[in-house]
Amino acid sequence: MPWIHLHVGNQGQVNACCVANINYGNINEQSLEEIWNGEPIEAIREKFAKGEMDKRCHHCIQREAAGAKSIRQETFENFPNINIHKADTQLPRYFDIRFSNVCNFRCRTCWHGASSKWFQDAKKLGTNIGEKAIIKNIHDFDAFIEKTGPALLRAEEFYFAGGEPLVTEEHYLLLEWLIKNKATQARLRYNTNFSKLQFKDYDVLELWTHFEQVEILASIDATQTLGEYIRKEMDWKLFLHNREKIRPYKNLTFKISPTISVLNVLHLPDLYQEALSLNLIAPHDFYINLLEYPAYYNIQILPGDKKEKVMARYNDFYAWCEDNAIPSSIRKSFQDIVNYMNQATDHSGKSQARLWIKYLEVTKELDEIRT
Repeated sequence: MPWIHLHVGNQGQVNACCVANINYGNINEQSLEEIWNGEPIEAIREKFAKGEMDKRCHHCIQREAAGAKSIRQETFENFPNINIHKADTQLPRYFDIRFSNVCNFRCRTCWHGASSKWFQDAKKLGTNIGEKAIIKNIHDFDAFIEKTGPALLRAEEFYFAGGEPLVTEEHYLLLEWLIKNKATQARLRYNTNFSKLQFKDYDVLELWTHFEQVEILASIDATQTLGEYIRKEMDWKLFLHNREKIRPYKNLTFKISPTISVLNVLHLPDLYQEALSLNLIAPHDFYINLLEYPAYYNIQILPGDKKEKVMARYNDFYAWCEDNAIPSSIRKSFQDIVNYMNQATDHSGKSQARLWIKYLEVTKELDEIRT
């Protein structure tokens, strides 16, 4: 990723990726050239070229140790022709741009830094990170385009995530700019709550017709009532309506991408089975995102009896998979969840008990706020 990837997150910080706290600089304060050829990123390139790991990459390290696929491995799959020893590092070709925290949902496992809608609840909980709901990561869109334009024009992939990209105006401005400049060769990938297909005067379906590949990773954690509870403001019926609306568009790939937490891990087979029964996805289009933080939502903190229930439910699910000729990759994804859940980590003993109590306390407090 240090050879191809630019991630812009909170307050314009450019980090190694969306989960590793390895900073290269700030896009609001530096040129792209300063960041892309600076000492921090060159140090990571040198380390990775030697095959060395960095402890700040614990997210991928831990996932791979549990047998689950990591972002590192996914990047190798998505960019199979990159040879780091021959790579042209003049410009990044894979962009993950989080323009702001603007979002229209208050998902349980989220926070104010990634959702403007969370602001009032965060103030009541004392977890807000500023006195305004909206936090701009890129302060000046035109200046960003001027800085990164040559790289954007030759990009191979754009990944848009939250906030919520489909209610973020800068996201639409970027698509329009790419279309205007006939730079529509890149594939677009979205992590989205999929609640809006129109925003202000923008029609995202019309804009998407200009791009050959658009992948939608719909962020839902459960169906119906439970799904609406976990992702506050979700409307299950609207979700189904929007799914039907995109069926005619052959350049769109639709997948479901749940975030696995203590809130939904037991019910995940139900989500998958209902998604198939409603023809929402093809059998292999189920992308699992294992939550690491906040730690009190991490499935590793579940008490032993609850882990046993999860494993029993998954064993029933495996039998169903065999009876229904479900791809082996799905069973592996669910087994990865179990392996991660049972992995020996710092979330054990007294720490596990403390975090479980914290989960119960936060859940009760948030329930009272949202009643």
